Amino acid sequence: MAPGLSPSPQVVVLLLSLLGLAAAGKLLVLPADGSHWLSMREVVDMLQQKGHEVVVVAPEVTMRIKTSKSFVMKVYSVPYTEEDLKKEFQAFFHFSFEQGSFLERFVKAYQGIKRITNFGVTSCGHLLQNKELIRYLEESKFDAVLTDPVLLCGAILAKHLSLPSVYFLRGIPCGLDFDATQCPRPPSYVPRGFTQLTDHMTFLQRVKNLLHDIPDIFLCDFAFEPYSKLASEFLQRDVTVQDLLRQASVWLLRSEFVLEYPRPLMPNIIPIGGVNCAHKELSQDCCDEFRDHKAQ
Repeated sequence: MAPGLSPSPQVVVLLLSLLGLAAAGKLLVLPADGSHWLSMREVVDMLQQKGHEVVVVAPEVTMRIKTSKSFVMKVYSVPYTEEDLKKEFQAFFHFSFEQGSFLERFVKAYQGIKRITNFGVTSCGHLLQNKELIRYLEESKFDAVLTDPVLLCGAILAKHLSLPSVYFLRGIPCGLDFDATQCPRPPSYVPRGFTQLTDHMTFLQRVKNLLHDIPDIFLCDFAFEPYSKLASEFLQRDVTVQDLLRQASVWLLRSEFVLEYPRPLMPNIIPIGGVNCAHKELSQDCCDEFRDHKAQ
């Protein structure tokens, strides 16, 4: 992407408005907690400023998702505490910065993702079993759903409510986002996670890159198949993970190719890298210090 063309939050709001929300529509938001919500919250705030009605559905136990004047918040009970949640997230983040062989990192990734997935599936199950909240959502006549597909509960509700969905994400493990959008992911120049490869590889590096797709099959089975079971039981028909992902009308991808390796994109995938960065003016002291440092 050319410098200076990174979409601002205003551009993201415009994109959402094109989905029928321009006339002060009603948006249902099902976010993921943590840094995922920090990125989405700025867009939600601006939608409210434009006159749209926003309803955020979240578990009663969260780390970052709190009540705000920008939206109506609906909560549901979950069987874990905030301390439990923080403990698991901290353990998962600690693993992300650890060094080691591919096998060591794979085992730790398996264990970490499994624990985080258990929280997500448990939370989603309690939401779908909350008949009072589900009835409220059915009667509210929303125009669209904005959700982070790293947790598929929003996708399940979008299918149940027959609403167009906008996916706001950084990426999905195992390349499920590529499969759902039928987006090419050639191992010849799109490096896989944990490989530490670049987009310029030798033949042997390309073979290594290709082989790294094999463990993803096992990661996806335990990480996302529980959502397939939840969806099938709730919707009372067979639903696969890919069924839930393919229904998205637009994918808002928090990537910036200035910082990441290039990859193919489909027409309904829109890069919005930097949308989570607040636009603040630097103080004069900071500008002077930067100029002095650059001159050295």
